Amino acid sequence: MDDFSAIVTYVKRHIQLTPEEEAFYISLLRIKKVKKKQFIVQPDFVCNHRTYVVKGALRSYLIDAEGQDHTVAFGIDAWWISDFNSFFFRQPATLFVEALEASTLIQISYDDEQLLLNTIPKFEKFYRILAQNGYANLQKRILADISLDAAGRYENFLQKYPLVAARVPQYALASYLGVSHELLSKIRNKRVKKS
Repeated sequence: MDDFSAIVTYVKRHIQLTPEEEAFYISLLRIKKVKKKQFIVQPDFVCNHRTYVVKGALRSYLIDAEGQDHTVAFGIDAWWISDFNSFFFRQPATLFVEALEASTLIQISYDDEQLLLNTIPKFEKFYRILAQNGYANLQKRILADISLDAAGRYENFLQKYPLVAARVPQYALASYLGVSHELLSKIRNKRVKKS
């Protein structure tokens, strides 16, 4: 039970579980430990797991036709990460999901999640809350991307996600912000000189 206490606590912030429901949920979960630079999702393969980060840091990204990578999302302690389009619609993934640090993950497979939803319908509410929060954050990111310059996007990210900014490599943060590594270095140096 202790290995799954973090995710159970997370779930219980949104829905109440009986001891039997909790035990059933735990029975469907698997712990996965990954090394730095290990992939848990790769393009062209269907993503079979929804992943909760117990401890560590990951990023999801795609590589465009010119070979440039674009970070879509980060996942650190108590966050979820996956190629959700692939997971939900059972299509080949378009994203890489890579560990930025050695990480401990908890995963549920697509089939086990379907079994969970059919067995304990209140998990529909839990996953709806996750989806709502994810959609709202995605909208905020899009609005920041189209309304702020590079320095503004960086400041916005620092204010919203200081723990992420402190843990992810600069190249990954630059990719997320849609700027070059060099430009992000200049923005950071200018910011340090002001303070």
